[in-house]
Amino acid sequence: MAAALVRNGLLETHRPLWRSSFRRSIPDPVASPNNIANYLHQPKRLSRFTHSTFRKVKEADLSAPGALSSRFSSRASSSPSPQKSGLVGWYLGMLETRPISTKSITAALIYTAADVSSQTIVGESSEHYDPIRTLRMAGYGMLILGPSVHYWYNFMSRISPKRDLLSTLKKMALGQTLYGPTMTVVFFSVNAALQGESGSQIIARLKRDLLPTMINGILYWPVCDFVTFKFIPVHLQPLVINSFSYLWTVYITYMANLTKVGSG
Repeated sequence: MAAALVRNGLLETHRPLWRSSFRRSIPDPVASPNNIANYLHQPKRLSRFTHSTFRKVKEADLSAPGALSSRFSSRASSSPSPQKSGLVGWYLGMLETRPISTKSITAALIYTAADVSSQTIVGESSEHYDPIRTLRMAGYGMLILGPSVHYWYNFMSRISPKRDLLSTLKKMALGQTLYGPTMTVVFFSVNAALQGESGSQIIARLKRDLLPTMINGILYWPVCDFVTFKFIPVHLQPLVINSFSYLWTVYITYMANLTKVGSG
């Protein structure tokens, strides 16, 4: 009876809601033929992904405490560091760890080289070379000049930390009026005392040699001081100023070893 009514269009059948929604959720293979291939390949991709993930987890051994952090730290330690290497890097490291001794040895080496050059230029032959004089110059650079340069330039950076034009001119003025004349007097006096000169002879030497030396210093040092204070960081200033002092030391070692006042 019901079948006859359906055939005649008098009875309308209603499909279950869950069946129609289920059919709509399944893509039509005719409308989208690629869907079948996508669904077939998706489980393979998922299996490959899960397999590789579990393999990496197994290799990392995350169950051990600190294993992952140790792997990253070992990789970081094995990577090359961006720090400087070679002689320049070693010297900069020594300036940070042992600043006074490094600057003292640098000054001693520069004074040694400058005195050898001075004796070579002035001496008539190699027989006139005086190694004791070179030793005196090296000792002055090691024990007096190196430490004094360290403390002086640190003091200058504290009272005037900027490197603008006004600060640079202030440092130059202090160097020409305080540090330069003081160190010249000390240099002449110590060198003369080590040669056995008396107090009166040292004073006579200063009266004779100090003023010409200071005048030549005014002609030489302002340009060197300007470059040093304006463009060089404070921890490298002693190195740069010692480099400039090479030519000056060639001259001043010659002046300091002139004959005694009153001697023939």
